[in-house]
Amino acid sequence: MSIEYSSVHEFSREELEALFLSVEWSSGHFPDKLVIAMKNFGTVFSAWDNGKLIGLICAMDDGIMTAYVHYLLVSPEYQGLKIGKTLVEMIKEHYKDYLRIALIAYNDELGFYEKCGFKTSEDSSPMFITSLWT
Repeated sequence: MSIEYSSVHEFSREELEALFLSVEWSSGHFPDKLVIAMKNFGTVFSAWDNGKLIGLICAMDDGIMTAYVHYLLVSPEYQGLKIGKTLVEMIKEHYKDYLRIALIAYNDELGFYEKCGFKTSEDSSPMFITSLWT
């Protein structure tokens, strides 16, 4: 297995649908929207195995101070191979001159992100308004 990494923003709807649904993310049910989203992200890094999309990280930023990691996902059969950690390191290198890289992690992901150097805040909490697409 030879994993290759890329910074492309162009993906097929099928590639994104397969990856997002492999980790049971509801956004995978909207592959046409994901194709557009990937084109609009400022930063996208992806992992590939023989032409198959197996991992992805996306971030948006203000151009100078703060970057927000929006998606990080790795297909289940490739988890545990340091692909996610490599993608995070790519983001950290890309934004090394920024003051902050922020993300929202689910509780079961905290350990992974802490190993990547992120810290939880003691004085703030993430907040959401989630729109249900119908």
